[in-house]
Amino acid sequence: MKFFVGLGLILGLGFANAQEHISSFNAITLTYKFHPKFFLYAETQMRGIEEYDYPDYYEIKGGLGYNLTKTHKPFVGLGRYATYKNHTISREEFRVWLQDVIDFKKGSFKFENRFRAEKSWFYDPIKDIRSERMRYRYRLNVTLPLNAKSVKPGTVFANVYDEIFLVSPNKPTFARNRVYGGLGYQIDENFGMLAGYLWQREFEAAGNKNVHFVYFALNINIDDTDNKQKTYHFPGAD
Repeated sequence: MKFFVGLGLILGLGFANAQEHISSFNAITLTYKFHPKFFLYAETQMRGIEEYDYPDYYEIKGGLGYNLTKTHKPFVGLGRYATYKNHTISREEFRVWLQDVIDFKKGSFKFENRFRAEKSWFYDPIKDIRSERMRYRYRLNVTLPLNAKSVKPGTVFANVYDEIFLVSPNKPTFARNRVYGGLGYQIDENFGMLAGYLWQREFEAAGNKNVHFVYFALNINIDDTDNKQKTYHFPGAD
């Protein structure tokens, strides 16, 4: 618990010393387990990056995952992403990715290691320019139930993660870093909520750029299998 408190103080002090504004990051996710080994995942996002109450970024994505073991879940996905400036779309993106998630537990802590490789195709409708990018991501995501030994209906939990982004052929190669800290509540077997603070450092931007997000998410989990031991998926800010 001291770890989460310490991280919260560090994030709070960092934002207090910064001159940037607060941005919004809102998401709805759906995980549908239709087979003991396979599951579908879908997500939609709306962000207000330049102004908190003006959405200027949207995305919708989804894919198919496979439970290779209880702690090992490969996944393939695709999505469409759109960025707006002055109420006009300034960049469209189509993305496909492969990822591998490996979990392990230590006491009440759950550690998620996520590795992802993405291929993106961009289009700038204003300048009529097309481009491509490869990006590689690694995230360590840690979850700790606060009022139970594991996450189940009625559980409050803490969640923190750090994620790095590497790109090619763009420069610099180390393009982005994200650090998140927040709390979640599993309402019942199907619905969960998360809220927290996400700090994003963009090294690609001129002079580097900090973005400070207030994050809210509604997670929906549907398990149509006969498994009596339900598991709950918290994808985190993505």
